[in-house]
Amino acid sequence: MSDLKRRFGHLVAAHRRRSGMTQQRLAELVDVSVDTISKIETGASGARFALIERLAQALSVDPAELFTTEIPSGILRTKAYAELAARLARLDDNDLRWISDLIDVALRSKH
Repeated sequence: MSDLKRRFGHLVAAHRRRSGMTQQRLAELVDVSVDTISKIETGASGARFALIERLAQALSVDPAELFTTEIPSGILRTKAYAELAARLARLDDNDLRWISDLIDVALRSKH
């Protein structure tokens, strides 16, 4: 579990820095102490769901973005992505592979 806390903390810190925010400002926005933010960012402490939601809101990201680097920042908040993800979620594995191949071809032709 400590690895998850550490990854979560590093992503909170990365999003905070990307936003040009200090630990002090983030602490004010989510109504916790600077010490709490510091402990979260170093992985020394975790966060409950309510705090995760407040952190995500203050950092203008989807809460899932605080757990993985696989999601481009801000993408989960776009309508087009949400609609596409919902459509893809209804497909079976064969159709998803076919769509993936199509995307690969389309992206190669752009370069």
